[in-house]
Amino acid sequence: MDAVTFPPRSGPSARAEPRRPHAVIIGSGFGGLAAAIRLGARGYRVTVLERLEQPGGRACVFKRDGHVFDAGPTIVTAPFLFEELWSLCGRRFADDIDLRSLSPFYRIRFHDGETLDCFAEADRMRAEVARLSPGDVEGYERFMAASEATYRVGFEQLGHVPFDSWRDMARVVPAMMRLKSHLSIHSLVARHVKNERLRFALSFHPLFVGGNPFNVTSIYGLIAHLERRHGVHFVMGGTGRLVAGMVSLIEGQGGRLRCNEEVVQITLRGQAATGVRLASGEFVAADVVVSNADTAWTYKHLLPPESRKRWTDKRIDRARYSMGLFVWYFGTRRRYPDVAHHTILVGPRYRELLHDIFERKVLAEDFSLYLHRPTATDPTLAPEGRETFYVLSPVPHLGSGVDWAERAEPYRQAIQAELERTLLPGLGAELTASFVMTPRDFQDRLLAHQGAAFGMEPVLTQSAWFRPHNRSEDIARLYLVGAGTHPGAGLPGVISSAKVLDSIVPEAEAFA
Repeated sequence: MDAVTFPPRSGPSARAEPRRPHAVIIGSGFGGLAAAIRLGARGYRVTVLERLEQPGGRACVFKRDGHVFDAGPTIVTAPFLFEELWSLCGRRFADDIDLRSLSPFYRIRFHDGETLDCFAEADRMRAEVARLSPGDVEGYERFMAASEATYRVGFEQLGHVPFDSWRDMARVVPAMMRLKSHLSIHSLVARHVKNERLRFALSFHPLFVGGNPFNVTSIYGLIAHLERRHGVHFVMGGTGRLVAGMVSLIEGQGGRLRCNEEVVQITLRGQAATGVRLASGEFVAADVVVSNADTAWTYKHLLPPESRKRWTDKRIDRARYSMGLFVWYFGTRRRYPDVAHHTILVGPRYRELLHDIFERKVLAEDFSLYLHRPTATDPTLAPEGRETFYVLSPVPHLGSGVDWAERAEPYRQAIQAELERTLLPGLGAELTASFVMTPRDFQDRLLAHQGAAFGMEPVLTQSAWFRPHNRSEDIARLYLVGAGTHPGAGLPGVISSAKVLDSIVPEAEAFA
């Protein structure tokens, strides 16, 4: 394999290289797959090592009784990030992936049955705001202007650049202060609109990336503009099609994906990574190692304590972590045509429930839910005449001490009763496939520290330079991508974390 051709960084035309340095990627979540594509396009020979039986990580696919369930992410909000990856390989994204724009993005259903639909079109969204709270239309427009300004800085300028040094952070502080980043997203929204339901609708987005809207920085207000500008999309065939498409790109570059291969150690020579050791005992040598595993797991379990000065066990354990998730996947024998593709069912409490989840770490009796009905857009994800669903409930991470072996089924039954009361009458009699994932599964299956679904909580003091760096602070030639590093969780975040590598991983020629 000393004389092969590969696509150059600038485009699809091939060129010859005398030696291709080897990059090993630990984990095949979206961050790891995107990193593999980018490094492959830059001349690296890439091997992706996946512990599970299939690629995707949190975005794996479950198939039960003819139903196809996306395990995790289902919303694509920045399709241009994927288009760029396909372009690096000389291919067109649209030729491989059928992406459908959703309208509305979500239907928010409040506890008393009142609803608010969220649209990309400015006039339709203004009409929804006016229907809910006529006095808040001007305030809503001011918030959207603030969201756009934050997007220009937080996403376009900073989302794909490294924060290696405190100087990198210092340079952006003035802009962050102008954008009122010291405020929480809920506090910023509350400065613009008065209606509590509208405040919820404009501030809940950080829950999609593991943050409490009452604690996380208002930088996350950029999501509102991101959705308006680029839309909210669904992949026909399910998000697993995106994973399969990215694997195809890697293989087309000459890279390899090896499933059922657990990395148990990042090997070192002094303070530099030299490769990885697998559970089988095999050593895989590498010029660079990129970990898409949970950042806390990477540092605590794949590296010896004596090699870590910044991310010590004590520091890792003292960090704040995102909430956990309880996810119930189920199919039904009948159709529910009036249910939207995405529905957010708001419980009787908002601030108090989040306080229970993030601060008190207790499993409350009430809940708010996110209901995903992919068969609203793609009926092929269920047998004919049936529906595929998952419903997600934010819950405390495992630091709560909740015994999910005991609590999972009663909690599922409570969610079923609420869905029967609100959107899915007769659900219990219509169930086909049915299974759950709890924070315990996130810990045991996905190796997520504390079973936290999104890594470290994205509060200001755990963002940018304060978050685990994309270039390891302690270990040379070790890099991190995914939800636990900069810029954070969510599909745009983890794909952008791989783009950061373009700035910090040496060119392939450096190893010649």
